[in-house]
Amino acid sequence: MGKLTVCALRAVLGMVLAGTVFVQAGMMWALVGGNDPEDGSLPLTPLRVITILGMVSVQVALVCVWRLVTMVRRGTVFSHAAFRYVDGVIGAIVAAALVWFTVTAINAPGQRDDPGVTVIMGGIGLGILGVALIVLVLRMLLAQAVARDVEATQLQAELAEVI
Repeated sequence: MGKLTVCALRAVLGMVLAGTVFVQAGMMWALVGGNDPEDGSLPLTPLRVITILGMVSVQVALVCVWRLVTMVRRGTVFSHAAFRYVDGVIGAIVAAALVWFTVTAINAPGQRDDPGVTVIMGGIGLGILGVALIVLVLRMLLAQAVARDVEATQLQAELAEVI
């Protein structure tokens, strides 16, 4: 991975992280300030708490990807240490899907006249879970690559002994 690519990716990750912190701060300010009167159409307090939790799941994924990029840059990504961060990304994506399903459930009673919105939101949640499954497949590919790297290292050691 080139230096420019790493710098660009880290800049994007940093901006997204700053954005999530900004959203969390806004939600906390709205929760503590309580200056928005609820008109009864949607329960704003639970949605704000859910938004804060959703931002935490995004932040976990960002930190894990940052660490994986660091490992790629150092050439150590094909090691067992990388699995911890890939598992963190998978867990964060599943948590985001659960948060989305919770938002869908909270929103559903208001959509009785138009249940298509709830169905679409449920489909988006399934799509988020699909991303977690894709990352799980990539984890399996990483496991195969790590096993091959370990095997290649052992064969090189045996060859060095023979020579």
